[in-house]
This record gives sequence, structure tokens and C-alpha cells, in this order.
Amino acid sequence: MTTATPVRAVLYTPEEAAEVLRISRSKLYQLLAVRELTSIKIGRCRRVRPLDIETYIERQATATN
Repeated sequence: MTTATPVRAVLYTPEEAAEVLRISRSKLYQLLAVRELTSIKIGRCRRVRPLDIETYIERQATATN
């Protein structure tokens, strides 16, 4: 019997990234527009890396301290 290893998302859709950050999708797009949060484009699809979410959170944490 094998145990399944959970797969960590390599890229999030904007909807998934918004859910991770617990913000609305429109707020996420605002952050992308002003480049507070970075993303990549694959064809016509926008994707957010988990590292970019972590970096954004770190910047927000240091800005409030």
C-alpha cells in the first residue's frame, strides 16, 4: 500500500491566490495592477507563485512594524 504525498501548488490562479490571502478577487487584481503582488502570465492566463504570496506577506508584516 502506498501513501499519497500531498501535492503543493506550484502556481495559483488569481481566485486561488485571493483565497489563500483571504481577500476578494478584485482586491487581488488591484494588488497586481499596482505591482504590490507579482504574477506571471502563461499564454492568456495569469498565475501567482506561492513565493510571491509569501514575499507580499513578509513586506506587509515589516511595513506594519
